[in-house]
Amino acid sequence: MTLGRRRLLAALGGAAATGIAGCVGSSGGEGPSTEESGAGDDAPTLLSHPAGRQLADQPFLGPPPGEATGTIVAFEDPSCPTCARFENETVPQIRENLTEPGDATFVSRGIPVVYEWGGPATRALEAAFATDPDAFWALAEHYFANQSRFQGERTDVVYAWTEDALEAETSVDAAAVVETAQAGDADAAVGVDLDASETADVRVTPTVFLFRDGEFRTQVRGMARYDVIAGALGL
Repeated sequence: MTLGRRRLLAALGGAAATGIAGCVGSSGGEGPSTEESGAGDDAPTLLSHPAGRQLADQPFLGPPPGEATGTIVAFEDPSCPTCARFENETVPQIRENLTEPGDATFVSRGIPVVYEWGGPATRALEAAFATDPDAFWALAEHYFANQSRFQGERTDVVYAWTEDALEAETSVDAAAVVETAQAGDADAAVGVDLDASETADVRVTPTVFLFRDGEFRTQVRGMARYDVIAGALGL
């Protein structure tokens, strides 16, 4: 069910790195887990924690990163079934109750480590974001809603269907976005998130890092429920 990270980085032209477990909790296997960080003067901050690296350059919902009381940083793979469940069940509650009122910021970071089609999909997401953030969110929603269709397809098919989705659901130049992804122009942006995930010791997708008032509170590995996120942030 997983795609070796070393193999992915080779495909991206990046440096070799250690493995990552990939998607977790979608088929009755390992459930979500939390890892606490004691508050105090030595607690990591949003600025010092690797999950917060280059955060201003990432897709986000709500106030700009660092301006809201809470910050939620989610490392996800568009091909990960548990990420799709998180997006379908938890993220709508985050939007309605936290980001839209301005109490928290939700940041999405893409790491294609599960199924192979997640590689071109993540490149396309980065290319779409560089063109129009709204196109990023629309394309991400399309991938999570249509994972079974993309599963096992060749890279060229993934890009062709991505172009169709962008054409139908966004106002961007779909062909140009896909061409950018195919040319490798989005690989550096993918590499930023992969490097951040490695330094942050991300082992599964999704992994969600939670900060309140700029201070790291905890992380949730696997399917993160809304009540756990809101409770950890005190929101």
